[in-house]
Amino acid sequence: MSLTKFIGAKPDEGHAKRERRKENRPAELLDAALDLFVEKGFAATRAEEVAARAGVSKGTLFLYFPSKEELFKAVVRENISGRFKEWEQEFHAFEGTTIEMVRYCMRVWWERIGATRASGITKLIVSEARNFPDIAAFYQQEVIRPGTELVRGILQRGVDRGEFRPLDMEYAVFGIIAPMIFLIMMKHSLGVCMPQDYALDPERYLASQLELLLCGLQLRPGEGPGGTAP
Repeated sequence: MSLTKFIGAKPDEGHAKRERRKENRPAELLDAALDLFVEKGFAATRAEEVAARAGVSKGTLFLYFPSKEELFKAVVRENISGRFKEWEQEFHAFEGTTIEMVRYCMRVWWERIGATRASGITKLIVSEARNFPDIAAFYQQEVIRPGTELVRGILQRGVDRGEFRPLDMEYAVFGIIAPMIFLIMMKHSLGVCMPQDYALDPERYLASQLELLLCGLQLRPGEGPGGTAP
């Protein structure tokens, strides 16, 4: 009896499993890297730690990602910046009011980023940008710029449709972004050690911020589109 028959495996089964593992390896490395970058930060995370957590050698890691910087960039693209095209298409197809769109934007952001491990990337950038300007510049180009443009487009939609009064768009975008950044920073810093009765409820916090924000954005009583008196 052949060894293959004895162990009950088909001749190509072991090869197929190795191929499947090889195909999954980049995703496994990115998953391990995300965990470690969020847990330890960029500076303290070592390539050999990522490799060990993914169950491969350091040399294997560098076959896929030639440096820790490139590994970090791949993590950001996989978890955040690579999704902007999808989000833009989603918002272009949105048929509700712009107020509903803003509510949807913040709720979806929390579900897809804020409530996930990927939210820790923002805290990492805030903490370490000064020491790693190249990483900060990459994040600015890949995440901050398209993110602010997406929010700007949503607010401009509201102005164009006569739902929002005229806004200083350069700064109005931060009215949407700032509450989300604050929530992330609390989640990954003070929120970890705060007593339970002081802990923020993310959904309740965002709902409160939205009410304050939207009441300021809507047309004032007696005011026509464009901020003029009717």
